[in-house]
Amino acid sequence: MSYQVLARKYRPKSFETLVGQPHVVRALTNALSQQRLHHAYLFTGTRGVGKTTLARILAKSLNCETGITASPCGVCNACTEIDRGRFVDLLEVDAASNTQVDAMRDLLDNAQYAPTVGRFKVYIIDEVHMLSKSAFNAMLKTLEEPPAHVKFILATTDPQKVPVTVLSRCLQFNLRQMASATIADYLQHVLTQEKIGFEPAAISLISRAAAGSMRDALSLTDQAIAYGNQSVNEAEVRSMLGAIDQTYLYEIIQALIQNSGVALIEKSEQMQMRNISFEAALNDLANILHQIAIAQTVPESIANDLPERALLIDLAGKLSPETIQLYYQIALLGRRDIGLAPDEYAGFTMTLLRMLAFAPQEAEKTGKTVSQPNNVQAQPGAKQVAQSLPQTQPIESAPKQVKNAEIEALGTAPALPSSPIVFDGDWRKLVEQNLKLGLARALAQNCELVAFDENSLTLRVAENQKHLVSVNYQEKLSNAIAEHFGRKMRLNFEINSDANTPAKQNAVEKANIKSNAEAAIMQDSFVQALIQDFDASIIPNSIKPV
Repeated sequence: MSYQVLARKYRPKSFETLVGQPHVVRALTNALSQQRLHHAYLFTGTRGVGKTTLARILAKSLNCETGITASPCGVCNACTEIDRGRFVDLLEVDAASNTQVDAMRDLLDNAQYAPTVGRFKVYIIDEVHMLSKSAFNAMLKTLEEPPAHVKFILATTDPQKVPVTVLSRCLQFNLRQMASATIADYLQHVLTQEKIGFEPAAISLISRAAAGSMRDALSLTDQAIAYGNQSVNEAEVRSMLGAIDQTYLYEIIQALIQNSGVALIEKSEQMQMRNISFEAALNDLANILHQIAIAQTVPESIANDLPERALLIDLAGKLSPETIQLYYQIALLGRRDIGLAPDEYAGFTMTLLRMLAFAPQEAEKTGKTVSQPNNVQAQPGAKQVAQSLPQTQPIESAPKQVKNAEIEALGTAPALPSSPIVFDGDWRKLVEQNLKLGLARALAQNCELVAFDENSLTLRVAENQKHLVSVNYQEKLSNAIAEHFGRKMRLNFEINSDANTPAKQNAVEKANIKSNAEAAIMQDSFVQALIQDFDASIIPNSIKPV
């Protein structure tokens, strides 16, 4: 007998054995029990979450010889033939291969005839979004006025491409991506049934790699069994998947806690020698930080049999919540920008060094001292306090604003020079002459300069334009101001009910110019003559000032 792959062998054959979609199972079970049957169903969701499996179970429920039921017997002729894919009144169509209108018309021509052996004639159309517009139109007529013996079950991974006229005639169920824990539990059940030895850590790796798809998880398990010679072990699965040895990442986090740049570079070099993908490493690092945050907030939610549980709990006690969030955000940004780095190694190491630079809280916990080099000045807002402190002192004794000054200046330029700025306070002139395009000009045009000094500008934004005061707009404006003055300036924003902004001033001036132009036209003798002699009229919006 030929080998049957796990994804087919363990395909659920009833609602009771289907995992990961309880919301859909409940709705369909209740509908079948109450005999409240719709003529068309639409199952949506990513690959491998159970769309076609649900469609076949529903077809059995509709045609089981025991009657319409939410629990088909599985042994009658209809149930067994549907399981084998040979039921004459079940027509399964792959819309990706049958996109044309002629194929759909041929399929639907037989819909008017009664079922041959079953109770209903069931049409399962997979990837329905691939049908052409003409094919949808051909199907629409049957969907509008279906024969009582016909049921449509449509499945798609892209419901946005299905016409609304079709969507409105279907009961739509959105199948969710399955949680890693759900996949892991099912894989353990399958391997136990197959009498295959496994390590929980290996199952965890496969369930994460499946990205919510049970079919992908079972296919990877099949591959892992072959790769590991009838066993599923962590080291072999990690090698098969090209996954990163988590030991490196945990050691990197320990190095961050110890404030050791030397250890960070050493671990990075070891990873480079093993040709590890640094983009994948940042992704896994963010995942570990997420688990640490969970362990810190809700430790009981970390599974007792998770191999890394003790380590996660330990790290959760060593890192502050703020630092975890900071590391997580920097990891995400580093992964996003790694393609812009000179190479992956540079992008990875700079991300780690950024974490080291912006997280002094961990030094605070250990009571370590931090020295401020003579050639580095304090960040804006902490300058006066920092000058009064000794050159070297414990962080816990420093004022709060100094402890947070790296954090506040995340993403900003180096310290301010001592040279005075040259600015006469004409904000509108600065905007119009130096900020020509983009987000910086959009925000600046809607700001009123309230006050300024050598280090900062205070800007007022009207209430109806406060949506412009977003991080992205602020960053662009800050960079443009820094380029103009040759140094970084702190921007302070306040929201007010009204603000005399360059945009408002321009609007008032344009309105006055237009009003003057209209008055000039109306007073023109030639225009007056045209109005009097030919009963002409002036279209106000057609008057444009020159």
